[in-house]
Amino acid sequence: MALLDKINNPFFQEVGDLARFTGRFFREVVKPKQEWEEFINQCYWIGYKTFSLVGITAFIMGLVLTIQTRPTLLEFGAESFIPSMVSLALVREIAPVITALICAGKIGSGIGAELGSMRVTEQIDAMEVSGTNPFKYLVVTRVLASTVMVPILSSLAIAISIYGGYLGVNLKGDVNWSLYWYQAYDALIYGDFIPSMVKTIFFGFAIGIVGTYKGYNSQKGTEGVGRSATTAVIVASLLVFILDLVAVQIADVLGLT
Repeated sequence: MALLDKINNPFFQEVGDLARFTGRFFREVVKPKQEWEEFINQCYWIGYKTFSLVGITAFIMGLVLTIQTRPTLLEFGAESFIPSMVSLALVREIAPVITALICAGKIGSGIGAELGSMRVTEQIDAMEVSGTNPFKYLVVTRVLASTVMVPILSSLAIAISIYGGYLGVNLKGDVNWSLYWYQAYDALIYGDFIPSMVKTIFFGFAIGIVGTYKGYNSQKGTEGVGRSATTAVIVASLLVFILDLVAVQIADVLGLT
């Protein structure tokens, strides 16, 4: 009886429903025909419309990181290591994770609210009646767009944040432009970039699948729409941290750290 109660636990039911939803996504994504026009439209909204927020955050992130670390390194006479240290921290961990969290907040909540509104106003039901496949049009396109655009946004965030680090170094010093970039990139190897880019693909997929799942299965009217948007952000953010932990462990086992 205790085992039955655990199986009927809402948490495990939610995990099972999400797993079935993900399985349906993989089945639908290989079936013709693909909604390329909607996919490109979602790439525009997910990527281009989020870039300004990501860019500003990345710039401030690089600037603040440099300013905060400079006094400590200055005490040990290691000020010359600031460019390499900042670039390693940003490329390996900070920029990809912060970018994913921003996308979880903006994209996850937006998708959850949009699909939730369509569900409670019966627009999705109307699409099913008219012969359109709402899952492929609404879910597959958004998940694919999120999976593609989050790594691109992360790459741009890395470049912008390193530039912010350059300005941070020169606030209380005078470092040549070419010298800064040489030191920043000389400390990096492909083993730093590859795990960073690979995990952002999974970040983007997790954000997209959670946002669409919560919105597509929204219930209880307008209250359910707000709940879908909120829980999409919470679950997606949590998954970002879990996936990051797994990625770090895998990279460590493969000797990429």
